[in-house]
Formats: sequence, structure tokens, C-alpha cells
Amino acid sequence: MLLWLTDFLSEYVSGFSVFQYLTFRTMVSAITALVMSLLIGPVVIERLSRHQIGQTVREDGPESHFSKAGTPTMGGALILIVIFITTLLWGDLNNRYVWTVLTVTMAFGVIGWIDDYLKLSRGNSRGLIARWKYLLQSITGLSAAIFLYVTANVPAQTELIVPFFKDVAIPLGVGYVVVAYFVIVGTSNAVNLTDGLDGLAILPTVMVGAALGLIAYVAGHVEFAEYLQIPYIADAGELSVFCGALIGAGLGFLWFNTYPAQVFMGDVGALALGAALGVVAVIVRHEIVLFIMGGVFVLETVSVILQVASYRLTGKRIFRMAPIHHHFELKGWPEPRVIVRFWIITVVLVLIGLSTLKLR
Repeated sequence: MLLWLTDFLSEYVSGFSVFQYLTFRTMVSAITALVMSLLIGPVVIERLSRHQIGQTVREDGPESHFSKAGTPTMGGALILIVIFITTLLWGDLNNRYVWTVLTVTMAFGVIGWIDDYLKLSRGNSRGLIARWKYLLQSITGLSAAIFLYVTANVPAQTELIVPFFKDVAIPLGVGYVVVAYFVIVGTSNAVNLTDGLDGLAILPTVMVGAALGLIAYVAGHVEFAEYLQIPYIADAGELSVFCGALIGAGLGFLWFNTYPAQVFMGDVGALALGAALGVVAVIVRHEIVLFIMGGVFVLETVSVILQVASYRLTGKRIFRMAPIHHHFELKGWPEPRVIVRFWIITVVLVLIGLSTLKLR
């Protein structure tokens, strides 16, 4: 929106031409989203509290979480609104990738909102029936995967890139749809499982989003892509503006979500942000790198799978409680210790993921 305006004004005032630089718009996007979140955040929290939109807590959860009951939830709506507005302001609205990511993010946000609403209306932590939630996620994820497949115009857009190997690119064909679907839906649910402690999910999401924004920028730049020997994806660089908005909105939310949290993001935020990371990774062809950088999300998901499988097969549990962050809580780790250590792990994993751009 503002890109069009500044483009017009640059014909009269040369200074406005700076807004045509993608790097500048990405930084402005992050700052805009951060400021907007900090300004709107207190108002959103106050209204959520006034309307008694409070967190429901698992009855079988750690006792330390019982005090969190009633804390305003569904704060993820703030993140999504800020991301949407900021991307519209600073993004290139002629770019199909921008609209794809926005559509998927908002669609998963709606699914999360329905889930949160049902939890609140029923007064328990169950929410939307699992099969219906998965069906809605599947419809959205599959639609996005099919759209990206049918609009792909070069082989690189549908190849699976294996990190650390410069010449390994596996043509997926129609299998691309399957891979894209599982990445989008899987990442959405992985982030949602991680969102169990104050600030645990949002900062890793921001860090992975920042790394994906950098990857999107270099993948959409002919010279950088050639130098780093990664696939050149035309127009993908514009996703860095979206990622900038995610960074700013996420950090702004963390201001209120840090321990002890004043607000929780709820499924409306966690499902949407996870899907956003997934679809960006699919577009820039770095799905495997996403799983490396989002290792905390993967660990949380695997811990749940192993716990369920072990209990059904042997009647015994591997962890004291799943997802695994609850296991460490029940072992006596204070909540802030679990959170910060998971953040540190994410920093290391993101650096490893970024190193794959060079180590080929």
C-alpha cells in the first residue's frame, strides 16, 4: 500500500526512493509491527480481561499452572492483526507469495480462534474436536500446497533441497503437494504444542522467522542465490517484509507474554504462526532447514508422539508428562529455566540452519 504511494512520491522527492529497497522495507516493517504491538497491546489485554476471556488450564497439568487460570488468552489475535496490517502497508501487494502467506496465516488463525472460543464457552481445555480441527487444517494446507504447485513455473520451485549438499535437489513432481501439506500442517501443530509456558513458543518463532526472512531475501536475489548455490525463487524476497512484520509483532507480544505472562497467545496465535513458518519455508524451498532451526518444535512434537505410543503399547509413560517442557517442570526446573534453556537451544539451531547456506 505505502509502497505504491512512496513509488509515486519518489518521482517528486528522490528521498522516497529508499522505500523501494527490500532491506529497508523489511526493517521498517519490523519496527512498525513492534511499535503497533506495544501501543495496542495494553488495550487488547484490558478488553480481554474485561470480557473474562481467560485461560483454561489442564486438570492433569503441573500444579504451578493452576494459578494461571483466568489469565487473558487469545492474545495471538493481536499478533495476526499487526502482521496483516504491517504487511499490507510495506509489502508488494502484487506479489502472489505475499498473499499466499497472509491467506494461510489468517486461515489457520480462524481455526485457532474457533478452538479457543469453544474452550472458553465450554469452560474446559478440550476445544475443537481433534478430527474437525485436523480436517480444517488439512483443507487449508492442501489448498495452499496445490496452489503453489500449479503456479510453479520453474523446476527449482518444486525440488526438495538437501542442506550441506550443493548438487542434491530431488525433483518431487506431484509429491511436492504432499511435502508442502505436511510441512505447513505439521509446523502449525508443532508450534501449538510448544506454546505451554510463558514466552516459550513466541521467541523461537521470532528467531526462526527472522532466519527464514534472511533465506527468503537471498533466495529471491539472483546474485546471492547463485553465490550461495541455492535455488533462485523469483519474487520470494518479498516474504522478508512479512517475516519482518512477524519479528516485530512477535517481540511486541513477548513484552506482555514474558514470565509471568499478562496474556497468552492461544491457538489463534500458535496455529497461525506455525503455519506461517511452514508456508514460507515451502516457498523458499528450505523445509529441511526449517526442521533444523525449529528443533525445539520438533522435540516437543516427538515427545508427545513417543508418550502416546509408549502408553498405548506398553501401558508405561516415557516422560513424566508431555509435551517435554512439562517433563522438565515436574523434575523441578523452575519455569523460567525451562523457557530460557529452550531459547538458547533455538539460537544454536538457527545458527546451524543458517550455516547450511554456506556449507555446501
